[in-house]
Amino acid sequence: MSHGSGLVRTTCSSGGALGPGVGASQPSEGLLDSVYPRTQGALLKVAQMVTLLIAFICVRSSVWIDYSAFSYFEVVTICDLIMILAFYLVHLFRFYRVLTCISWPLSELLHYVIGTLLLLIASIVAASKSYSQSGLVAGAIFGFVATFLCLASVWLSYKISCVTQSTDAAV
Repeated sequence: MSHGSGLVRTTCSSGGALGPGVGASQPSEGLLDSVYPRTQGALLKVAQMVTLLIAFICVRSSVWIDYSAFSYFEVVTICDLIMILAFYLVHLFRFYRVLTCISWPLSELLHYVIGTLLLLIASIVAASKSYSQSGLVAGAIFGFVATFLCLASVWLSYKISCVTQSTDAAV
């Protein structure tokens, strides 16, 4: 019984805010989750990946003034982009059902907390070292937009991993 409720909690994290009974009408067979790309969490991940890619391209195509600041910005944006893509694929292909030894909601929450903090630091450093060069300023602005989107994901992941577990424990 407890294993089944743990599976429901994990499914809730991949579905975002769909509500009860939505997953029950969908067939659980198949490799691809056809409902996930339309959820709030998935759309937020796509928006984050797009803004991180734009920020990376803006900084990469500009003339750098401070090598260490902008190489740090590039590393943070690409690492964050790769991790968000990995979590997107985990939910899209339902790998969370196969790899049950990992607490996916908790790992996603920790990723977003650490990644958001590093992205905020990288965006502040990039903005302070841009010296009014348009590509670098645009990269820093998109870095701040991605930071805001990651903060929204921190809140969504917190609601799913912590609030859902506390209400399940109370029942």
